[in-house]
Amino acid sequence: MRPRLSATMAAAVTALVLAACSSEQDPGSAAGPEATPETVPEIVPETAKVFRPSDVPAGSSGSVVAVRDGELVTCRGWGEADRGTGASPGCETIYDIGSVTKQFTGAAVVKLQMQGRLDVSDPIGEHFDGVPADKRGITVRHLLTHTSGLVEGLGDDYEPVTRPALIAGAWASELRSHPGARHHYSNLGYSLLAAIVEEASGLGYEEYLAEELFTPAGMEDTGYVLPQWDPADVAVERDPRDRPQGRPYDHPWAEDGPYWNLRGNGGLLSTAHDMGRWLLALEGERVLDAAAKEELFQPRVREEPGGETRYAYGWVIADTSLGVLHWHNGGNGWSYAELARLPERGAGLFWVTHHHRSTAGGWNLELLEPSLTERVAGRLVAAG
Repeated sequence: MRPRLSATMAAAVTALVLAACSSEQDPGSAAGPEATPETVPEIVPETAKVFRPSDVPAGSSGSVVAVRDGELVTCRGWGEADRGTGASPGCETIYDIGSVTKQFTGAAVVKLQMQGRLDVSDPIGEHFDGVPADKRGITVRHLLTHTSGLVEGLGDDYEPVTRPALIAGAWASELRSHPGARHHYSNLGYSLLAAIVEEASGLGYEEYLAEELFTPAGMEDTGYVLPQWDPADVAVERDPRDRPQGRPYDHPWAEDGPYWNLRGNGGLLSTAHDMGRWLLALEGERVLDAAAKEELFQPRVREEPGGETRYAYGWVIADTSLGVLHWHNGGNGWSYAELARLPERGAGLFWVTHHHRSTAGGWNLELLEPSLTERVAGRLVAAG
């Protein structure tokens, strides 16, 4: 999914901060009473009330986690129990995080550079054979910043496209622009990055992420197929008409995860708890050293000509009145997720839902104004 960062993010967050600092209103006064443990289960003791049930529409459900000053300050679910399993959304519920996967791919690449196994300035011909002449100028950095000129994708996420077929399709495709000339969001580019991770590491893409990113960060429930999930903990996705669409891995997948139209650019499964652990890991150097993080988060190319946001490696970077914002979203039409950091504030958050839009309810969690990210970020900063 192409990131959509609200142009009013800074103003909305600032307004929420001012409101939180100037008033101790009943948290539910705007749209109903404060949540009780019966309506929104407490997963861990909260040290900051940064999420309120009135932040989300009635009938929605999902999970949210927030960190500040090196600590987890909230991790909880909201909404009704799953009708199939009876499980309530919570801190340990497993969801498809969509294109939030891309920042893990970016982190894997800078980790490989940190280990001396590749350089982001490498032409892709150093990692693949048979690169055609029109694509020999593409570098690893071009893939990371969506400036390779490659098309967005080669078809549906769940088409049974193998790695060799994906690479062949990439070489046969027509470039949209000369490498390095423009930002064109490309899921195909991030799938090629997953293949480069495999070439440079000698491991499978998921295996490398598990060994070099997830395990050092303390993440036990993130991956494609390696975690031993209880199916009852995996959220069943629902379409806008509230019809069940199964769990993420119920769609056509290979034995080792999704086929290659999705691998590396999306489709990872995770929990709010694990994503909170990842946010905390990014504050220190357990996974990436300072130079690797500087490479990962450096704002590089404008997403739109004359636009205010820039793309780094799997992250959108924006200047706001609260300082620098690092952000990315992801979705597949059913599940939807957002990940955000305010590094100068020592704060970050992640939220995810398995039912992001309702035709009957008339709501779309992706299009809330102000967004759930803006609301939680505002309270995080105010509480600090």
